[in-house]
Amino acid sequence: MDKALKSEIEGVEEIESCFIAPSEDTPRQGLWLSPLDIVMVSRGHTPTVYFYQRDTATVAADYFEVGRLKEAMAKALVAFYPLAGRLSVDGDGRPEIDCNAEGALFVVAQSKLTVDAFSDLKPSPELRRLFAPRIEPASIMLGVQVTFLSCGGVALGTVLHHVAIDALSAFHFFQTWSSFCRDGEAAMLELPCHERTLLRTRSPPIVHPDVHSMFSLKLNFCEPSDPISTKIFVISKNQLDALKQICGGLSTFCAMSALVWQCMCIARRLPLDAETRVIFPVNIRRRVKPPLPDRYFGNALVDLKVASTVRDIVLGTLDVTAAQIKNALGRLDDEMLQSAIDYNEMAGMPNKHTKGNLPDTELRMVSWLGMPVYDADFGWGKPEMMSRAESVRGGFVYMMDGIDNDGGGVRVLMCMEARKMEEFERLFYAKFAQ
Repeated sequence: MDKALKSEIEGVEEIESCFIAPSEDTPRQGLWLSPLDIVMVSRGHTPTVYFYQRDTATVAADYFEVGRLKEAMAKALVAFYPLAGRLSVDGDGRPEIDCNAEGALFVVAQSKLTVDAFSDLKPSPELRRLFAPRIEPASIMLGVQVTFLSCGGVALGTVLHHVAIDALSAFHFFQTWSSFCRDGEAAMLELPCHERTLLRTRSPPIVHPDVHSMFSLKLNFCEPSDPISTKIFVISKNQLDALKQICGGLSTFCAMSALVWQCMCIARRLPLDAETRVIFPVNIRRRVKPPLPDRYFGNALVDLKVASTVRDIVLGTLDVTAAQIKNALGRLDDEMLQSAIDYNEMAGMPNKHTKGNLPDTELRMVSWLGMPVYDADFGWGKPEMMSRAESVRGGFVYMMDGIDNDGGGVRVLMCMEARKMEEFERLFYAKFAQ
């Protein structure tokens, strides 16, 4: 598609496309990937979008000045040099990141659209097409697109290959890039740890017999039978506090997961005797022994699963369901985590990440709670909104802290069959009306 046609159809015109290399020499080597990275090879790139609203009364004329953004990114890529590399394979055919300093993709665009047009920030294929850069070739680790909007605001779209990082590592990079842009040489730099052999397998690998019952080592997708809808549910701090009290004072994640699980089972009218599962990635940086450095840069996630009968979830109480999730987390000792790492290594390369939805009986709950989601101030203020740009798989749920002015609430992004979303919404908010 040429640029003129792209502009006409999508409302965005690309002005510039280039690669930003590290501003100083960086290690030129193949970066070994841990078993927890390898399972992400087929996941591809995660798209996010930040919206910034320009305050013309206080912001200087150099609002989101492209040269300043590029210079800051080049500085940040010195420490985060794997993001300037390319996905490759070593001599044995094992995936690795070739740290060749070829650079991150940087796109500049303009649009007649406005920030207000996306006030609901509903992830969609359109949102990704508009504001996330197209990655070619697919081996590129990082791409960003800065789109100047007609209202004076900016959309910052990002794509990061999941083989390189998990969410915590991604936000670490954006904190660093924005800090260099905002504060220049005075920026505080917390160096990332690139020693991924900290998550290597034992010799010989040992797999605990409970690994299969505790961990989801492969996501099962099925062909969608219905159109999929995505919706964001906003929960205030008072509503969240009430829910947590119902759940015996357990964490936000446990309480919210229990509610979403129950509402999903009812809205989908699952058979009471069916087995249902919730799967969620767990950050293991502080759970393994010895603990990983806090700034470990890579994937430090294992997929834990909790199974029950639909009858117990639908007819049971939320506090019992929330406690079941908490108890599963409590079983994650070092032996079980090492077994999960060993198993992933022994399983070898995953199959290509196929399209489709999770089965009706399953949910995947991804938590960004407590992460510095909005900590991306490039010198012109924090973003008005931030979210995934696209979420199209039925059964996927994302939890994020509320936007600053929400006063401590949460946002829940739910992706499920469109014809069942209305019933899910009714059930979900009914719990807060009690």
